[in-house]
Amino acid sequence: MSTSLRILLHGAKGRMGQAISAAAPAAGVAVVGVDQGDDPAPLVPQVDVVVDFSFHAATAGIAALAARHGKPLVIGTTGHTEPEKVAIRKAVAPIPVVWAGNYSIGVNLLNALVRRATRVLGEGWDIELVEMHHRLKKDAPSGTAEKLLQILREERRVGADQLRHGRSGLVGERTPSEIGVHALRGGDVIGDHTVLFASDGERLELTHKASSRTIFAQGALRAARWAIGKPAGIHGMEAVLGLE
Repeated sequence: MSTSLRILLHGAKGRMGQAISAAAPAAGVAVVGVDQGDDPAPLVPQVDVVVDFSFHAATAGIAALAARHGKPLVIGTTGHTEPEKVAIRKAVAPIPVVWAGNYSIGVNLLNALVRRATRVLGEGWDIELVEMHHRLKKDAPSGTAEKLLQILREERRVGADQLRHGRSGLVGERTPSEIGVHALRGGDVIGDHTVLFASDGERLELTHKASSRTIFAQGALRAARWAIGKPAGIHGMEAVLGLE
């Protein structure tokens, strides 16, 4: 495939950065890679889209730089603090942005299925979320799990105070409105996510398991191409995939 898209890849030496660089040629994308210690400012005018897979604390800065030059932005960092999220949203106001906790097509279909299942099953079903990642994962829950929790909370109309992050000791009976959250870490697991719905007499589990980072890289590159020419604002992968 001929190259028709140039991206600035911020965080090029990380796991996802390397996966995106490896997947780029087949997708017709040329990558200009920068990492910690590099100055991306002179390179932004030379590319079509900025893609950030660096570290959550660095995203607001690269977002401001992309906005200054009117370049679309794809955000792949997770674990942002609330002040960081506010700074990012303020910085990207003038440009189109794709911001997702997970760029896998399968995971984003899982998001849509979880929303539908929660709506159909109603409040008589208990909900638990279990995710597992490799031992080096820094944030918990993962960005993918955070998105699933957002969907569950929206559909159940409950606040963050109803999330139960693990359970230990005498915590009492499970309340009808709570959503259990369990983050497992170990080995080299790339990413497993299960949303479990349990009622009297039956149980439904929706699961996605990733065995290669290539799936995330391909999704991120698809998002970068999609973002060109889109209106300013923050879009999710649901928009990219036509799932909205």
